[in-house]
Amino acid sequence: MQESPGTSGTPSLQDYLQLHFLVIIWGFTAILGRLITIPAVELVVYRTLLASILLGIICVYKKKEVRVGSSVTVQFLLTGGVIALHWILFFAAARVANVSVCLAGMATGSLWTSLLEPLVQRRKVRLLEIGLGIIAIAGLYVVFRFEFTHALGLGMAVVSAMLAALFSVINSRFAHIYDAQVVTFYEMMGACLSASVLLPVFSVLFYKGEPINLIPVAWDWLWIVLLAWVCTVYAYSMGVSLLRKFTPFAINLTINLEPVYGIVLAVLIFGEKERMTPGFYAGTAIILLAVLIYPLLKRFQTKNLTQNV
Repeated sequence: MQESPGTSGTPSLQDYLQLHFLVIIWGFTAILGRLITIPAVELVVYRTLLASILLGIICVYKKKEVRVGSSVTVQFLLTGGVIALHWILFFAAARVANVSVCLAGMATGSLWTSLLEPLVQRRKVRLLEIGLGIIAIAGLYVVFRFEFTHALGLGMAVVSAMLAALFSVINSRFAHIYDAQVVTFYEMMGACLSASVLLPVFSVLFYKGEPINLIPVAWDWLWIVLLAWVCTVYAYSMGVSLLRKFTPFAINLTINLEPVYGIVLAVLIFGEKERMTPGFYAGTAIILLAVLIYPLLKRFQTKNLTQNV
């Protein structure tokens, strides 16, 4: 259902708590990616197909207006294609390296957002955001230096973070105009179509025509349903909705906490496989420093601007 555009407003404590709860769910997504046995592209197809079905049922049940016009529909579907590539690289990174390395690479999302948001929204670059993004990159360099054996997985995660930043910036425009569940419905369909098209390409490039496991086993179905309905339908729709209260940069900076939540969960579930070198944790701490100082610097900057007016 189309809604009237409006200003973001001031986030409440409940909004912040909800955002952090979503980050915990997203941190658990990489763990589910490791638990599910089917390859990354097939996983994205199943995830987005089930998410589309449930969102379609929700839209019908709530009698939402899903007709948005052909040009907007194309925009939603293309954004879904970006999401599909993001998730494919995300799950592949968790398997090529491990959950911890994958989440550390994803923490560069704030830097990508600080670069992409001004381009898409045609506003001035904010030096504060660029500076905090550079801090995140410095942390990533420390991680890369001590975990060079995971270079491929880390690189996949960094590109995945760039794609995540891109669709967050794009969705920030949609969030003020269209219903979050309608946006998510179309984007999940676009992601499903894109992943389905990419499936034979990845099969030829990476599996050399060898038989691959396309059918989920018993436990896979449980994890895929959780991934599709909790981590996607609920969390993704709520994330689009929160873009009315937070800027894309603020959301992606908070998502930098995903490694903390995700790594703790991964160590508890996978044990020694997820224990990293001290250099890895030092680099992750540098990345998370940006999250902790952003609200303080933002408040200080706003206070100075107010006093100078």
